[in-house]
Amino acid sequence: MDSNFKMVNWAKDATIYEVNVRQYTPEGTFIAFQKHLPRLKEMGVDILWFMPITTISEKLRKGSLGSYYACSSYTKINPEFGTANDFTNLVTEAHTLGMKVIIDWVANHTGRGHEWMEMHPEWFTRNAQGEFTERNGWEDVVDLNYSNADMRNALIGAMQYWVRDFKIDGFRCDMAHLVPLDFWKDARKAVEILKPLYWLAECEDVNYHQVFDTSYAWSLMHVSEKLAKGEVGMHEVYNVLHGYSQYPAGATKLLFAANHDENSWNGTEYEKYGAAAKAWAVFTQTWKGIPLIYSGQELPNHKRLPFFDKDQIEWTPAPALHEFYKTLSTLRKTHTAIISGDTINLPVATEGVMAYIRQDAASTVFVLLNLSNQHHKVEIAHEKLNGEFQNGFSGIKFNFNHSVPFELLPGDFFVYVKG
Repeated sequence: MDSNFKMVNWAKDATIYEVNVRQYTPEGTFIAFQKHLPRLKEMGVDILWFMPITTISEKLRKGSLGSYYACSSYTKINPEFGTANDFTNLVTEAHTLGMKVIIDWVANHTGRGHEWMEMHPEWFTRNAQGEFTERNGWEDVVDLNYSNADMRNALIGAMQYWVRDFKIDGFRCDMAHLVPLDFWKDARKAVEILKPLYWLAECEDVNYHQVFDTSYAWSLMHVSEKLAKGEVGMHEVYNVLHGYSQYPAGATKLLFAANHDENSWNGTEYEKYGAAAKAWAVFTQTWKGIPLIYSGQELPNHKRLPFFDKDQIEWTPAPALHEFYKTLSTLRKTHTAIISGDTINLPVATEGVMAYIRQDAASTVFVLLNLSNQHHKVEIAHEKLNGEFQNGFSGIKFNFNHSVPFELLPGDFFVYVKG
């Protein structure tokens, strides 16, 4: 990371929760979502990431409501969600509860009916015929023209507006790698004159860590899906994780089993991982990185949410995985080994079983995951597995003596802590 940029301290042990306002409640509004804030705080959520909250272009819009990611303005709030005042109140309430708010920022493209198009057509890219164009095959959007300095300045001004007027705490930057790195450098410098922020990039180009604190772990998610289908083994998973361990100091990865794209287009974590869905969730919260929970994962949610139309998450009075995620978030906050400790991979002869230790001077955390849909008996041995450990979920204490036998049902997970 550029020596000018440092990750804000409050993000280092944070759990991020992605908010899909449209599908969150029957009303699909900020006011309706705000009622969930105390529950989310109690569950251990630290950072709320709101999918784009700006107005959506009507030209060539997809489905009945259009894509969040095809904006018609960078500063106007989608009236579907409420008013600027509603969003201000929501951010204020989140801050009062000790949570931070980041918003989705779509800097690569706009919708085809963006308000800049008539006033500043030179701010957009054109094809040989002079028509507004886009290079990824998304017909409802147009790429911005980054060779135009005025456009860059206007975009940075819009980012400053959200920080200044709404007191947001950072940005999740959509398809960040499609935008020139020098723009992001300029943007971070200019916007952080107002206050230090958290910067999350939807990309997996390590060069972008010159600006961004956290980047997506797409490669890991793809290899985890292949593991579930039996197309690869644990060796390939560890190869990806080793690659991440070579990232520059201070760079973090966003770890997830679901997000808005995955849920809508590729399926829920239960479709992808079957019995191992919860074990993968445990991984995201105990490996080195920043964990993400998507709207409804705490239910758990077994349905795909349409991307361009109204549907809704079917909330129950007491989401079944509330305590599960709360336990994981608490473990992260009480055991610094999970945030900044060393990682020791423990050899397991059984395919589909993962075992590792996270350790620092204060604590040792031992994690065992059955990522398969098979029943296994395993023996895990390491010199660090010695003395009294406590099960992070049940609280029951066990004495380990260097070698520990386990019988694992499909999808079983164990987290033991010492110190």
